[in-house]
Amino acid sequence: MNRRARLDVVIVGGGVVGAACALALADAGLAVALVEGREPAPWQAVQPDLRVFAFAADNVQLLQRLGVWPTIAQARAWPYRRMQVWDAAGGDDLLFDADRFGRRELGFIVENGLLQDRLWAALPAAGVELHCPARVEALEQDEHGVRLRLDDGRRIEAALAVAADGAESTLRGLAGIEVERHDYQQRGVVAYVDSELPNQATAWQRFLPTGPLALLPVAERRSSIVWTLPDDEAARVLALDEDAFNRELTRAFAARLGELRLASPRAAFPLRRQLARHYVAGRVLALGDAAHVVHPLAGQGVNLGLRDVAALQHWLAPSAARRGQPRLSPQRLQRWARERRSDNQIAAYSFDAINRLFSNDEMHLTLARGRALGCAGKWPPLVQAFWKRAAGV
Repeated sequence: MNRRARLDVVIVGGGVVGAACALALADAGLAVALVEGREPAPWQAVQPDLRVFAFAADNVQLLQRLGVWPTIAQARAWPYRRMQVWDAAGGDDLLFDADRFGRRELGFIVENGLLQDRLWAALPAAGVELHCPARVEALEQDEHGVRLRLDDGRRIEAALAVAADGAESTLRGLAGIEVERHDYQQRGVVAYVDSELPNQATAWQRFLPTGPLALLPVAERRSSIVWTLPDDEAARVLALDEDAFNRELTRAFAARLGELRLASPRAAFPLRRQLARHYVAGRVLALGDAAHVVHPLAGQGVNLGLRDVAALQHWLAPSAARRGQPRLSPQRLQRWARERRSDNQIAAYSFDAINRLFSNDEMHLTLARGRALGCAGKWPPLVQAFWKRAAGV
């Protein structure tokens, strides 16, 4: 590959992060292709996606710049104005309120399927070359770029390849990027529930010895739950009949919103921490879940992935070429990698520490943590710092 590649970037993986990356790099003036094994199913308002995200303010701004946020907000994006956290062991609540930060909302709850649908709808107008259905089978690379062989026989050449194909990334493996894995031996039980009392546009989280229970508002009396439980407990509650599940869930949430009742099927997904040992290997880089998988207790997984995208767009912007280095130079890619790997590792291990601290019933920790949570809530600079970290502002 000693000749100039026709494409600047080929992105493998068309989920939320991969599709956003394709739009962001095309918006930066690069020639981009996207490879995805399966076209996403069209979003349907009458069938809400069980997978939702607590979308942070900085990522709303990213999608605003890409021109897709208005179509998402018009369809279904529920704002949350408050976040309330407390420990089942006692102590005061930790409260984040939009009014304290001079904002209309802290963020939005958005369905994965809706995000992916609207991002894909924007790809043709952005000039992204789409290869779907197609999967990567082989990778060759040198200092000038990459050559991918797809399972339909096509070959794609580009100056850079981006692995955005999820936690089990094929491209990451072909590039020789190793990962460190830790299985939490927990599962996240998800569903929609209706509450007897209004949820007050609040994202709620209660820490229990078995793991955190989060309720994310999607309507005045409807919330999406993420109930973290040990594997065997998750299997047990999934097998309960609906009435028994409602009773256990209401009790686990301390009936703060009155009785909770299922409004959808239930599902569960395994929880783990997975971190790539490096983000760049030659002319291949990894981002999103291909680079980092974190505990969902802070709802930051997709936010971290989209921050990878925003940072990559910044480092590869047209102005980058005027700073003395080519836009796709190895030095520029390594700077991006150092910045994002540091941020993502801090986040991953912070969530890990919080989960370990609160998901146990050891006496000395139980006595201290609820009090510490309440004290943190009474110190405005600390509350402000926590929120700025989560919101990316």
